[in-house]
Amino acid sequence: MQQGTGGPGVAFPRQRQRQRQDGGPRQDYLEAFEEGADVFAPRSGRTEPAEAQESYETGDEPAAAGGGAAPTGVPAQRGGGKGRAFTGIAAAAVTTVLAVVVAGQVTDHRDDADVRSQSATDQARGTQVPGQSAPSAAPSVATLTYEQKMDRKYPLSATLKGSGKFDAVPGFDKAPGKGQKYTYRVDIEQGLGLDGELFAAAVQKTLNDKRSWAHGGARTFERVYSGKPDFVITLASPGTTAKWCAKSGLDTTEDNVSCDSASTERVMINAYRWAQGSTTYGDKIHAYRQMLINHEVGHRLGHGHVTCQKDGELAPVMQQQTKFLDHDGIHCLPNPWPYPGS
Repeated sequence: MQQGTGGPGVAFPRQRQRQRQDGGPRQDYLEAFEEGADVFAPRSGRTEPAEAQESYETGDEPAAAGGGAAPTGVPAQRGGGKGRAFTGIAAAAVTTVLAVVVAGQVTDHRDDADVRSQSATDQARGTQVPGQSAPSAAPSVATLTYEQKMDRKYPLSATLKGSGKFDAVPGFDKAPGKGQKYTYRVDIEQGLGLDGELFAAAVQKTLNDKRSWAHGGARTFERVYSGKPDFVITLASPGTTAKWCAKSGLDTTEDNVSCDSASTERVMINAYRWAQGSTTYGDKIHAYRQMLINHEVGHRLGHGHVTCQKDGELAPVMQQQTKFLDHDGIHCLPNPWPYPGS
């Protein structure tokens, strides 16, 4: 039922006649709400019934300190029971409204706190709160495969002179075959900025490939980290490579190549060639790296330089393919394997 402007429980004028017939509110109470009447104006000649006085004085609103009436938020009445009765009703209405407003604010505050608490709990559980955007997933870093790494070139200067200090690449790769076993260690010069583990993996995979020196089960190669190996495959800067090759009477500076320093334990792989390749292989850097390993280890196994004999043939792995593919009018094709047809 729609309420009047006087507050809860106040009826409109059209309802007054029915209330009188049913024994409703007293006449003086109703006159306080007469249409057009000034409810704040004092009314003379009327006395306040004892019931109204008692209702005000013993009601829910306690008296203010010092004997005065408690604050109600409406002007004080100077006389007449109707004004005081209205004041009590108005105070009750104001109190009710304030209670509703305060209760709503408390409820809103609790609701907000509940939402925040629920949001924090849901976030801790990894669930999404309605109305909130889902947290963006952290971008994943793509991991390159061995093949992808071997197909890439890496920056390194052709004139780099390293520290000459080496670190052995940790790890052990068991010889997979049953032929004559060769043990080797992989060293990498400090400060190159190249992936030593990739280099070590390439050596093991290449040497034990059936197209390589392990062909037919004749040999098998095992990488060690400590002890006394048969040789040490060393990845070093051009400057350091030249120093170690010179110990065996070899000059690698003219074409910036690699060597087997036979008078030492080291098979030297020039880091510039490993990183950048050669013009003879172009973008086929993976195949070039396989050739580089097979060629220099071939020297350690006792093989010398040879060349292809017919135009269009595959170059033997022991041809100096970093320097040339063509010779004496014969064009050779690049080839990284001792036994390419296997």
